[in-house]
Amino acid sequence: MNRRRPRVLTWPCDDAVQEGLFLYNHNVPPYDGGVYHQAPLLLPLFSLLPDVKAWPIFTSLLYILVDLLSADALIGIADSGEAGQSRLFASPRRARRASGLFVAAAFLFNPLTIATCIGRSTSVFTSCAILHAISRAIHGSPLKAMVALSFASYLSMYPLLLAPPLVLLALDRQSPKRREGCVIKSAVKCALAMATCLVVLLAMSFVLTGNSWEFLARTYGIQLTLSDLTPNVGLWWYFFIEMFDSFRAFFLAVFWLHLSSYVGGLTIRIRSQPLVVLTLLLGILAIFKPYPSISDTSLFLAMLPLFWHVFPLMRYTYVASATILYATFLGPAFYHLWIYAGSGNANFFYAITLVWSLGQSLLVSDLAFAILRDEWEVERPEMVGRDVKQI
Repeated sequence: MNRRRPRVLTWPCDDAVQEGLFLYNHNVPPYDGGVYHQAPLLLPLFSLLPDVKAWPIFTSLLYILVDLLSADALIGIADSGEAGQSRLFASPRRARRASGLFVAAAFLFNPLTIATCIGRSTSVFTSCAILHAISRAIHGSPLKAMVALSFASYLSMYPLLLAPPLVLLALDRQSPKRREGCVIKSAVKCALAMATCLVVLLAMSFVLTGNSWEFLARTYGIQLTLSDLTPNVGLWWYFFIEMFDSFRAFFLAVFWLHLSSYVGGLTIRIRSQPLVVLTLLLGILAIFKPYPSISDTSLFLAMLPLFWHVFPLMRYTYVASATILYATFLGPAFYHLWIYAGSGNANFFYAITLVWSLGQSLLVSDLAFAILRDEWEVERPEMVGRDVKQI
């Protein structure tokens, strides 16, 4: 990835992987360089590939394969019809849905997906694991879904927030006979399965790094404490650059509390449609997580076509799309003005990241409105087609 371009992929990019891989292949702790902040188990995977400088095609094929696996999971999710008809809710518009091939094509040909693949961001592995977790849940396999989600959480930590709606989705999709047991008991089993898988992955990482737990601070610790303030497309970095150290711990707690507070509220309010909750949370994570990237936005946009049936109820699709396109084109220009031309400052780039986040926020809130309006019209059929006045 060109170092003269803005870090739209933050640090889960090829530069960091190559440095960590170089240290790993020379029997040096991969975290000594201060650049590699990713899961240790990725290093043995990349070490199996030929040198990326001499044979880049093999690394490129790996990323293409991962994207194809993600598209395959999307096809299964779309063809299940869960977006339009769940166990507890059936949309009157469910017949108007996008095919699995259309959803997969929209994901694969999304410029953000292509840019992520070209940039060789390791976040594609996280996205693939999340999509397969949702796919397994839709097929009524809660334990397999938890295993897939544990891999995603091991790689990025944030997918842990998706566990509650994912468990509900998996339990809802089970056959009535298998669903007769206590929901709490089933949820505890899922939590234990996920915890067990995470413990195994962490133990393997412990052995791989020479019986050292240093990787915990260098991977998850850096995300919790925001010690790397490299400019990115998120909202946290500039705020904490300007923050006095005496207030840092307090605002870190506030930001994390804000990010995690959406999980309970959305899961309870839209209990009848767990897939909607998962999609909204993916959009919220793409906006408010400490180190977001265009890969997170790509994943959220990949889930949007699943709700094709409520698109007519959305009000700001054009405005949100135009805002995101505006930020996409101006982001690199503002970064260049700040870093290389010297004719701007950090406010230039942070301003355009605010516009980028605004566009995503419009999409998330508009989708939530459309889903709730769809539910409302089922509860009150006499209000179909009438305007709603928001207060």
